[in-house]
Amino acid sequence: MARRKLIAGNWKMNMTSAEGAQLIKDIKAQFGAECPCTAVNKPDVLVCPPFTSIAAVIEAAKGTCFNVGAQNIHWEEKGAYTGEISGNMLNELGVTYVIIGHSERRQYFGETDDTVNKRTKAALKHNIKPVICVGETLKQRQAGETLAVIENQVRAALKDLTAEDMKNVTIAYEPVWAIGSGLAATNEDAQEVHAMIRGLLKKLYEGTSVADETRILYGGSMNDANAAGLLAQPDIDGGLIGGAALKPDKFAVIIKAALGK
Repeated sequence: MARRKLIAGNWKMNMTSAEGAQLIKDIKAQFGAECPCTAVNKPDVLVCPPFTSIAAVIEAAKGTCFNVGAQNIHWEEKGAYTGEISGNMLNELGVTYVIIGHSERRQYFGETDDTVNKRTKAALKHNIKPVICVGETLKQRQAGETLAVIENQVRAALKDLTAEDMKNVTIAYEPVWAIGSGLAATNEDAQEVHAMIRGLLKKLYEGTSVADETRILYGGSMNDANAAGLLAQPDIDGGLIGGAALKPDKFAVIIKAALGK
């Protein structure tokens, strides 16, 4: 079945409020009168700025087709969790998506499969669409463990989620060794993992349309040069973009690739 592409920009710890608002204007300017919002087969476009810039970016994105998301969510409503942010807080800001389990959160801040699952449930509780990240390290890839690692991460992240929940879930495969390195999986390697994830969804949600409807993004150094080839793969439904999302011309090229241009 045809799944609408999703091109998501993860701004990470970049962009002040003023810079983020300007970036939205600069991305929109790349399209002129041919705004992707008006295309018949338009992709969904998502930007995820730092918490401090969310309000300004939402304001700047008014009147566009850009969705605005957050980069994390805590599983509790409130409490002594210094540096965290709750679903209620994100609801008040007006975000529609949230990135969960990014490899940098796992590597630097102790994110685990269990906390990814808890954050995912919190997002769904607050009607925020989770973009769940999974991926293997270079050591795991070289050991031939890629598919096993990804399967374990997906199973853990989706624990106790229903087929109804999955209507709002996106999965992003982001090989850890490719993030920020300038390296990327080949089109064939990326497709292999995406196909495995979709096959796993068929097993987990047998008898439902979950596997056919769930969007699976590629998130390992997708850029303006390789986006078209990756997005042409049958099980790659978009990208979770890092560095290229901060450059209006490059991000626009990726969006246009999702449009088939």
